[in-house]
Amino acid sequence: MSQSVTHSTPRAVADVSRGLILASVEIAAPIERVFRAITSDEITKWWGSPQEYRVTEYTADVRPGGRWKSAGVGADGHTFSVEGEFREIDPPSLVVHTWRAPWDGNNETVVTYRLEAVDGGTRVTVRHEGFADRAESCRGHGQGWERVLGWLGAHFASDAKYYLCRLLPPRPSFALDMTQEEAAMMKEHGAYWRGMLDRGVAIVFGPVMDAKAPYGVGIVRVSSQAELDAVCAADPAVKSGRGLKYEVTPMARAIH
Repeated sequence: MSQSVTHSTPRAVADVSRGLILASVEIAAPIERVFRAITSDEITKWWGSPQEYRVTEYTADVRPGGRWKSAGVGADGHTFSVEGEFREIDPPSLVVHTWRAPWDGNNETVVTYRLEAVDGGTRVTVRHEGFADRAESCRGHGQGWERVLGWLGAHFASDAKYYLCRLLPPRPSFALDMTQEEAAMMKEHGAYWRGMLDRGVAIVFGPVMDAKAPYGVGIVRVSSQAELDAVCAADPAVKSGRGLKYEVTPMARAIH
């Protein structure tokens, strides 16, 4: 069985001879959620810390040629801003935009986010280039990206909620006497949950051979009630209209 991703320690390497930074982290969250977190005003919820600075405003026209801007306040009370233009957008896998900050001499650099779905979560790789011979700026931004990716991972770690989902059959004997059409539908159900597992939404799933009436069970990790409802509603077993339904119970914690 695939192992779930837990938030890994971010790593960043600054290649001052080439004027670029490579940074990466693995996050226990679906790729679509991570994409939204780096391209919307959700940034104000996670980018920063009381000891460093906080982003308090973020606006973005997320399309090639669209502009973005963030603003915030440092721990010392001084305000700051950063802005740029989107060059490439390929949801949910790629974001490329320019980066220009007054505190960095308004030099234009380029940031590329590559998001890859991995077992149990998302791998985020950041490439920040264009520092030319500005070695100190390159090193400083390298350290900065380790902090930023750490904040992003912590955002999802604190955001996660876990639920036990029981798929109740339409009759006690369903697992033993299902029709060909029902068997085909359950095959689609299994493929759906394997997809949830690959995306990091599902932790584990499978049939429970209860003597009274076998049923399906899955444990999911989501960030909201709306996301949980969507996961259950999109299951082919529920969508089939054949009487299968979910009984959902919140978990106090999940240790894995």
